[in-house]
Amino acid sequence: MDASREALQTVRDLIRYGVSRFNQSKLSFGHGSDNAWDEAVYLVLSALHLPPDQLEPFMDARVLPEERQHALRFIDARCDKRVPAPYLTNEAWLQGYAFFVDERVIVPRSPIAELLMSQLSPWILDPYEVTSILDVCTGSGCLAIIAAHQFPEAFVDATDISAQALEVAARNVTEHGLADRLTLHHGSLFDPLPVSARYDLIICNPPYVNSQSMQALPPEYQHEHSLALAGGDDGMDLVRIILEQAPAHLNDQGILVLEIGHERAHFEAAFPELEPVWLDTAQASDQILLLTREQYSS
Repeated sequence: MDASREALQTVRDLIRYGVSRFNQSKLSFGHGSDNAWDEAVYLVLSALHLPPDQLEPFMDARVLPEERQHALRFIDARCDKRVPAPYLTNEAWLQGYAFFVDERVIVPRSPIAELLMSQLSPWILDPYEVTSILDVCTGSGCLAIIAAHQFPEAFVDATDISAQALEVAARNVTEHGLADRLTLHHGSLFDPLPVSARYDLIICNPPYVNSQSMQALPPEYQHEHSLALAGGDDGMDLVRIILEQAPAHLNDQGILVLEIGHERAHFEAAFPELEPVWLDTAQASDQILLLTREQYSS
């Protein structure tokens, strides 16, 4: 090891070093943190198997040589290969829930999760009356799992076209103890579901990045499978199918919550007849829309 790195003796030293390396490397963030400090704290604490939410008691704790090497491997991979931090730790946090992740799935970060934590109030008046939920394009299963936690009377179906992604989702479903209420289905969008399947709530974070934006993605995002990101020329390829097929799977009072990222202009150009409600979160504005079954019928 470089003799200068052997001088890194404490948790504080490693975090400071990580921040310096991240800033020097001009990393892009957005896979769980949005700045160099938070990213360095997360990776160092993960490498040392310390609680991710308890930094202060350990800041001046001395690290063993093997612990230092583990933390530096994370920092080096983050800088040299631009690997998103959750792929290094095999863990992602979303709204206080932990999920196993690897490169078979995109890193959980959907702002729909924040809306689920408030049980979609005021659009859903009584969360205990929601008994059926569908998560389309489930990936790691994170939104389906959060929905199952927040709507305790609901049975949840989740679909994905990627068998590999569903392997990750299955692990997360088991680790969250939801195998009795959450069922995974392999197939495209609504295809693997019974024709008669109806839901009180459908949530979906589909691939929606337009082709021009795909070409401009930072290296970190290029580690994620394009199948889960690319939405065609205007980002609306799958959105068109979802909006066409969703009404047949909504109960009379059912609602669809759909994430489209930064594609509102493309959405409005593609669907000028629709007037959805746009739902804002702390992290996102004009990125999530809500449609009711009644709107489809009007």
